[in-house]
Amino acid sequence: MINVLFVCLGNICRSPMAEAIFRQKVKQAGLQNKIVTDSAGTGNWHIGKRPHEGTLAILAKYHVEDEQLVARQVVEQDLSTYDYIIAMDASNMKHLNELNTLGVNVHLHKLLDFVETSQVKDVPDPYFTGNFDEVYDLINEGCSALLAFIKDKEGI
Repeated sequence: MINVLFVCLGNICRSPMAEAIFRQKVKQAGLQNKIVTDSAGTGNWHIGKRPHEGTLAILAKYHVEDEQLVARQVVEQDLSTYDYIIAMDASNMKHLNELNTLGVNVHLHKLLDFVETSQVKDVPDPYFTGNFDEVYDLINEGCSALLAFIKDKEGI
């Protein structure tokens, strides 16, 4: 199994949105028996909570399943459990690199690094901007590119 973890700040907006969208793309590609996905936040404010209502609304708008989404905090063990850890922004990447005290060799990337044509490098946090539509579009494009990358890299 290939394990993919999406990480944002609080795990109620961007990373659960990415988890749900990516899971749907994996299922549509018939790869649900090869790729597992999850999400976490760098902060602990929302542990155990469902995603933000804006995230739930945009997922419903595009008919993306959201039932399994519950916030948790990223922990150092995740760095050795997951094959790909995908951050939403540079701040998340910084936190993940600081968390990696054991120097675990894991694929750490920002989601939009997979979208070569993207002018935006960080997925903005809709908790602060309120723009869930823009974030959905960026994450959807990033997840498509990430899945293509993983399929190519892993030969699946």
